[in-house]
Amino acid sequence: MSWTDDRVELLKNMWGEGKSASQIAKELGGVTRNAVIGKVHRLGLSNRATPAKAAKEKAPAKEAAKAKPKASAPSSETKPADKPLNIPPRKPIITAGQPLPPQPSTSEISVEALENVAQVEKKAKKLHLMELTERTCKWPIGDPATEEFWFCGLGVQQGKPYCEAHNAVAFQPMSARRDRRSR
Repeated sequence: MSWTDDRVELLKNMWGEGKSASQIAKELGGVTRNAVIGKVHRLGLSNRATPAKAAKEKAPAKEAAKAKPKASAPSSETKPADKPLNIPPRKPIITAGQPLPPQPSTSEISVEALENVAQVEKKAKKLHLMELTERTCKWPIGDPATEEFWFCGLGVQQGKPYCEAHNAVAFQPMSARRDRRSR
């Protein structure tokens, strides 16, 4: 089944009418409820009022408009329709060129390991992704959205993806992790 323009329009109309994803899937035929939900989200139609809620919100507004004339000053009362929706915020999408979100604290990593990493990165081969092999350190350095992004490229420790210095930062002993959790 493919999403033709006609089927997408029918989906939009039925979604706007407040029909459930199951009802829409049944009406369209050949699609599942999950396929309908996925298409709704890709089309950006996910926020809508159900018919019951829409009818409740419209009815009091019409009656209130007939019952009392419009006031010139806004009222201090808050109507249910005026209250903000309690929708949790989405996680930010990071695009190229934006700074990365806060990373875990480096204070948990030993100072010696960080100094070693600084020394090793001066000697690094500065490889690009396509130059990496199973014997080269795959530690990323820099911002991937810039031209100055590269991988360490030094020889790896047996069975590990990184060189000795980067392994010391990436793989911490189990006891050190347990100690941090108990704080």
